[in-house]
Amino acid sequence: MRSLSRVVRAGRRPRSSSVRQVPPRRLHTSRISFHESEKSEKASGCGQIIEPVGADKKLNIVGLSREELEQEFKIFQVPTYRVDQVWQWLYQKGCQSFQQMPNISKDLKEKLDSHFVINWGTTTADTISADGTRKLLINFDGSEVESVYIPETSRGTLCISSQVGCTFACTFCHTGTQGLQRNLRPSELVSQLLTAKKLLFDFGNQEGRAISNLVFMGQGEPFYNYRNLKKALNIITDPKGLAMSKRKITVSTSGVVPNIEKLGQDFPGMGLAISLHAPDDKLRSEIVTANRQWPLAELINACKNYPSLSPNNRITFEYVMLKGVNDSVTQAKQLAALVKGFPSLINLIPFNPWPGSQYESSSTQTIVAFAQAIEDAGVAVTVRWPRGRDILAACGQLKTETIKKRETAASST
Repeated sequence: MRSLSRVVRAGRRPRSSSVRQVPPRRLHTSRISFHESEKSEKASGCGQIIEPVGADKKLNIVGLSREELEQEFKIFQVPTYRVDQVWQWLYQKGCQSFQQMPNISKDLKEKLDSHFVINWGTTTADTISADGTRKLLINFDGSEVESVYIPETSRGTLCISSQVGCTFACTFCHTGTQGLQRNLRPSELVSQLLTAKKLLFDFGNQEGRAISNLVFMGQGEPFYNYRNLKKALNIITDPKGLAMSKRKITVSTSGVVPNIEKLGQDFPGMGLAISLHAPDDKLRSEIVTANRQWPLAELINACKNYPSLSPNNRITFEYVMLKGVNDSVTQAKQLAALVKGFPSLINLIPFNPWPGSQYESSSTQTIVAFAQAIEDAGVAVTVRWPRGRDILAACGQLKTETIKKRETAASST
């Protein structure tokens, strides 16, 4: 058998949840007072996070396309060349107020203030795990979602949500017990990234971005909010805006087949991840409800024809390890056979427990044996060891905080 480090090359398993692992300093995962961070914020041209004022009476310009912003400015006789200036201050500098934009005249600032607002929502909780993982709870007009920042030595990944709740009810996922409340707007998708960048002092960072990678793997099904997702991705990848590379972004889906091709066509080179979790239709239909509409044959065929598929842009198949459910060596061989023949990577995820869940995680020994069987079959495999378990920020543990509190209060009465 090959060494454990070869099989689990996605990262080392934390030795103990009681030991606080200090992340690289450049990732700024610990809280820093404004006095200490003032120099960093001044370098970016904007100050602290500002709570939205009068957002319900004015148009929020966050999430508008450049064309939409230009049209809105025309209505109020604002010169169109100002779009580029505001766009830069908004997305490159992280400004939340027109008053923070020094190359705009006082009169124009007042005009913009009277008609528009820059609203990122309100960060109501900011929790840091013992391993450095950071979970943000953001309130958008009364609806709350969670975003998770995961620091690593060579990169920092932000996991953002696409819906309040989720369209599907995968049995192993905490979000699935919440039901679907609504889709997130483009402004709310983009604001999760803006908020994290502000808290991590990542605007105007000349030493390398704290957030180098972005994954749509939080709460919700991104492909059931595709119109808003597309609009947000256009802003996030705009070279004059947030300027994130499409190759540093991955969108995850439970298997909404029609939008797989759309993503590859709209954003060539963007990463695709499939929440697979079972090697056959019978089991997958039980634990991943999307499979009842798009069975494995349709899903795998769509993956093979993904427009951005290449040896350098493999499709990732996420597979949560459930004790006694989907973790046998036979199932590992079935899984390998299912995705073999095109560029793919299987990412094994130990199940992360949450209150009321019916599952247990497979043992480390079982996971390693499962991974070894896949590797022996000639398919690339990694293991994603848990991060942020102690603050319910790990994969499958997200659920809106206010709903969890209501459930806790109800159970105690």
